[in-house]
Amino acid sequence: MELEISTLAQRPDAVGKLWEMPSPWPEIMRHDPIGNLFYGQVTDFFPEYVLLVSNGSGELIAQAFAAPFQMTEDELFDDGWDGVLRRALNTRLDGRTPNAVSAIEIAIRPDHQGKGLSGRVLAAMRENVSRLGFRELFAPVRPNGKQDPGQPMSEYALQVRADGLPVDPWLRVHVRAGGRIDRIAPRSMVIPGTLAEWRDWTGLPFDTSGPVVVPHALAPVHCDVAQNQAVYVEPNVWVRHTLTT
Repeated sequence: MELEISTLAQRPDAVGKLWEMPSPWPEIMRHDPIGNLFYGQVTDFFPEYVLLVSNGSGELIAQAFAAPFQMTEDELFDDGWDGVLRRALNTRLDGRTPNAVSAIEIAIRPDHQGKGLSGRVLAAMRENVSRLGFRELFAPVRPNGKQDPGQPMSEYALQVRADGLPVDPWLRVHVRAGGRIDRIAPRSMVIPGTLAEWRDWTGLPFDTSGPVVVPHALAPVHCDVAQNQAVYVEPNVWVRHTLTT
């Protein structure tokens, strides 16, 4: 498939198309408070790190977001995806110079999934980040092939097929592109809500305290009926890409 790939900095008039593209994400992922607070500012502050992918007809079929930040930790941090957004925006608002960059999202339009686009979009992200002067690209990957919420992410992330590649499709895309699994981000996203909110998001009763298995969640949601709250803490997998500059 012929693709046209450009940055948002090159096509600032296309910002509306990014938010109009049908989302492939599960409903619960739309209620991360860090994402809801900061995500929209990525297009304002980091347009050169945002990629728009169109087909030969000019339709937006995929998008990719990354963000630069100043990394002061000795290793990749526990708060993964949420942490990238906080650090990137704090770096920008404080006027500090970024020394690291992380992927935030690669999204393929649902009707174009399964066509091999994810690897091509990741390759374009790697090339763009390298062009911007970085030697590494980090990614807090959401391994959405994980079917058993009770299985530790540290166990699932290391499972491989007979060919040595990860069993998880998204991790496999990253490893094929040259990335290597670095460590687990045990609280990459934290999504709290009242029981009424969780019922609305999932259609489940949330009437018993304890772990609740929610479709498309990578770990159980912790429900506390007495406190009228439930919290989802999602683990992701840090992947580290070494780039050529």
